[in-house]
Amino acid sequence: MKNSTSRGDPFMRLRNRVLYWGTFITSVIYIVWRTFFTLPFGYGNVAVFFGIYLLVVEFLGMLESANHFLGMAHPLKPEKPIVDPVLFPSVDVLIPTYNEPVELLRKTLIGAKNMEYPDPSKIRIILCDDGVRTEMKALAEELGVEYATRVQHKHAKAGNLNEALKICSSGLVAVFDADMIPLNHFLMETVPYFFREEKVGFIQTPQAFYNPDLFQYHLYSEHRIPDEQDYFYRDVQLAKNRDNVVIFGGSNTLLSRKALDDVGGFKTGVITEDFATGMLIQNEGYHCYAIEKVCAIGLAPTDIKSLFKQRERWARGCIQTVRIVNLLGLKGLSVRQKIGYLSSIWYWYEPYKRLIYILAPLLFAAFDILVVRTTLLEVLVFWFPMYWFSGASLKRLSRGIRTTKWTNIYNTILFPYLLWPVLLETFGIRMLKFSVTKKERTTQSLGFRIKWAIPHAILFGISMVAIARIIERMFLENTLAYSVIFFWLLINAYNLLMSVFFMLGREPMRNSERFIAEIDVKLSTDTQCIQTKTSDISEGGFSIRSPYPFYFDPEKGLDVRLQEKRWIAEMKANIVSVREIAGGWQYAYRFVDVSRQQMDHLYAILYNREPSLPTKLPDHVSTFEDLSLNVQRRFAKNTSFNRKLARIRIHETFFDDTLTNVELRDFNYEYMLVHGTDRPKIELDLEGGLVLKGEFSREQGSIGALYKVTNAQELRDLPQFQAKITSWIAKEKKAEIQRKKRGGLEDEFNENEYL
Repeated sequence: MKNSTSRGDPFMRLRNRVLYWGTFITSVIYIVWRTFFTLPFGYGNVAVFFGIYLLVVEFLGMLESANHFLGMAHPLKPEKPIVDPVLFPSVDVLIPTYNEPVELLRKTLIGAKNMEYPDPSKIRIILCDDGVRTEMKALAEELGVEYATRVQHKHAKAGNLNEALKICSSGLVAVFDADMIPLNHFLMETVPYFFREEKVGFIQTPQAFYNPDLFQYHLYSEHRIPDEQDYFYRDVQLAKNRDNVVIFGGSNTLLSRKALDDVGGFKTGVITEDFATGMLIQNEGYHCYAIEKVCAIGLAPTDIKSLFKQRERWARGCIQTVRIVNLLGLKGLSVRQKIGYLSSIWYWYEPYKRLIYILAPLLFAAFDILVVRTTLLEVLVFWFPMYWFSGASLKRLSRGIRTTKWTNIYNTILFPYLLWPVLLETFGIRMLKFSVTKKERTTQSLGFRIKWAIPHAILFGISMVAIARIIERMFLENTLAYSVIFFWLLINAYNLLMSVFFMLGREPMRNSERFIAEIDVKLSTDTQCIQTKTSDISEGGFSIRSPYPFYFDPEKGLDVRLQEKRWIAEMKANIVSVREIAGGWQYAYRFVDVSRQQMDHLYAILYNREPSLPTKLPDHVSTFEDLSLNVQRRFAKNTSFNRKLARIRIHETFFDDTLTNVELRDFNYEYMLVHGTDRPKIELDLEGGLVLKGEFSREQGSIGALYKVTNAQELRDLPQFQAKITSWIAKEKKAEIQRKKRGGLEDEFNENEYL
């Protein structure tokens, strides 16, 4: 069976090779220089201790990077076999739950029920409820899936899944966490891989999120950067295919039942049963693959405490697993596989790498403790080439998903809260209580968030004092010898400040996530109907964009019909706002009076798509932009648009019914602003038999007078009136361009203040 190993054309492959070898050679030169020429012998025991500590951390980090870059430079992408639909086997779909909200499970179960398959009767969906909740049993009955629970609740998720396996009989087992919604192509994308070879253990698909993760959201970067886990599932996992060390992620996975039976089911007695189970399956000789295609989407943690508890659980679980399963003693794993897993474990010691990276320049600036004995010239010769090649390799080989800068930010954010758990687990002191990551949206007070920011804030403050001291010494001693320390402190201060911004958080702006999606939608009333497409949509509403400013009575609701593939959702909606955008107007609507059945249909439409969040970093984003964005957005006032009618600027003169020249300045179907008359009633001759009628509403001084339009309903659907509006829009665009050229727009009246 074929595998795809390239990342593009021959030039791209050559560039990857050059970057990898450049990184390797400069790293070897650097580590040799660091080992034999930079250790601070003769500067005291404390200096030597921290100098060796830093060197060891750098050396192990380079080994990890070398192993990782090698896999990324030659990733193995398994080719999906073409399989006769008749041969597709039966599949048991297990969805474990403990205390998650019912509505969250409803979305996941609807996604599971909508999975496409040649013979749908071969799919068996089981809701595995470890919370023994009557509402979950009722949900399973309502949606027509099986419900399973157990009497003794031992071994958490692994025990729950193993209990469910007792009633399963299919050759394949799919596992989804409670918050992970399978897309309808999940089985069609994963099942064929089990026909590649006889012993395929599992197929791991990415864990993608439909909501911005906390790193994106708290740093006001949900439109700028991918979610933090993207790098792992879309690059790191693919790099692990070659050595067969793909990590079982615990969800969005299709597993061989025989492989599970061969290892005694899901591994119990460990925190991360998925990590351990995957390792044991590979130890039995099964080949496991990660694929790049998103086949399920889920909810990322929405509060800081849950995020840190999740990472603590992962860190402890991975370290614990190596000890409990005796990784080095597993005879079925090759040396390269063991190195791959050890590299994965070493990642969780990143907090100790980050600690010394932050402390080293502070020790010199504050206490004159020299950790690295070097000169500026030596840094430029030995360190800078290694740093440049490593950064370029990471960005290129990760296809723009990750850079060194963002890796440093993520690791700086996490490190204070993983130092102690990692140390305890290393010495076998286990976590006393297992906690499930919260799956519901929560908000935390500013005071609570400030407490989380204290470690970073203290280190940032110390770093700023250290920077000031180094600058002072550079001027007093008239030397650039301290430039290295200055640069080092500056990078650390930036990472720490971004960490403080992260901890301070950001208030949630909406109750449900919005997808950028074009879905067929029909808006209608008793007398009107418009067929168009959504520009974005969420559980709460949607918006559309139109080059023409159509009119619906804002006081009356609309009938909405959404359709995508075989799903149709029908409900009512009210207008929320209308605002002018480039190329037209954007209309935002809120769903109202949505029945249970129609909401389920909406779920089927809404969550059967990949997230519309960024999948790669922009080419050029400066550090200054990161900081200025966070400062500006945190102090900016939130603005909302509540205009419910499309406002059309006109600035044309017409005759009224007394043959007086009247300037029509703007119009929104219900009101018009005119200049040149204040009569109680007016009729403007728009030519072509069109007459616009209005009744005086309010005088606006020199700006003009506001009139209520009395015949908008009659004119609205007339082709000649629509043509007139189109011509007004075109003329106004030209006039606006000219006004901008002259240095600014004229003062314009905002009629929304008076409606």
